Amino acid sequence: HNDLPWNIRKFIKNQLVNFRFAEDLREMSPWSRSSWSHTDLLRLREGMVAAQVGISVVIASQLVISLMLQFWSAYVPCSTQHLDAVQLALEQIDVIRRLVAKYPTYMTLVTTTEGIERAHESGLLASLIGVEGGHAIGTSLGVLRMLYQLGARYLTLTHTCNTPWADCSIADEPGHLPNIGGLSPFGTLVVREMNRLGMMVDLSHVSVPTMLDALRMSRAPVIFSHSSAHALCNSSRNVPDHVLRLL
Repeated sequence: HNDLPWNIRKFIKNQLVNFRFAEDLREMSPWSRSSWSHTDLLRLREGMVAAQVGISVVIASQLVISLMLQFWSAYVPCSTQHLDAVQLALEQIDVIRRLVAKYPTYMTLVTTTEGIERAHESGLLASLIGVEGGHAIGTSLGVLRMLYQLGARYLTLTHTCNTPWADCSIADEPGHLPNIGGLSPFGTLVVREMNRLGMMVDLSHVSVPTMLDALRMSRAPVIFSHSSAHALCNSSRNVPDHVLRLL
C-alpha cells in the first residue's frame, strides 16, 4: 500500500489546490525532506506502476498481464481509537478520491476487477482504497459497510494497537499479554461481513493468533498487504512459516 494520503494530511492538511502531484516532489519542500514520502506521478511512471504500456510475463505456461494498480492507504492512527477514528477514516478516503479525481488523465478510482482491467486498457493507474486499522470502524458493522460503499476494498484488522475485537502484533512481543487471544466473537463477525461484502481481510500488523483465527473463519483468501517472512526477519510484524503455509 501507499501512505501518501497520510503525508498529504500531515504536510498540507488535505488541501490539494496547490499540490503539484504531476511534478517531481523530490525538488519541493516539505516532500523533499521526508523519508516517508517517495511518490509522485513521475516516479509512478518511472517505476512502471502507472506505465502506459503494461508488461506481460509467463508463469507456469500461462500468460499473466501485470495490471497497473495502486492501493492508497486510508491510515488512521491508534491515538484516534475511541475518539475520532471514524471521522479521520472518512476524511482520508475523501482526500484519496479527490486526489484521483484531480488527475483523470493519469488515474482512475476503481472498486472492481473489471474496473482494474478497464483502467489497464486505458493506460490509467487503477487507484484502490484500503483502510489501515480496524479501529477505523468504531466497532460497528454499519461503519464497515459504509466504508465499503465509499470504495474501501481491504481493511487491515489492526494497526499497532489492539481493537476491542482483535489483537495486534505487539501482543506477540516479550513482556506483552494478549487482550483477547486472537479474534473475539465480534471480530469473527467482522471477517464474515467483509467476506459477504467482497472486502479483503488484511492481516498485516495483527498477532499470530489473530492471523490463525482469521484464516480459519474467512471464506475467502486473505492478504498481508505489507508483511515479510518471520523466519528471515525476526519482527513481530512478520509472518511465521506455519501461517504462510496456511495462506
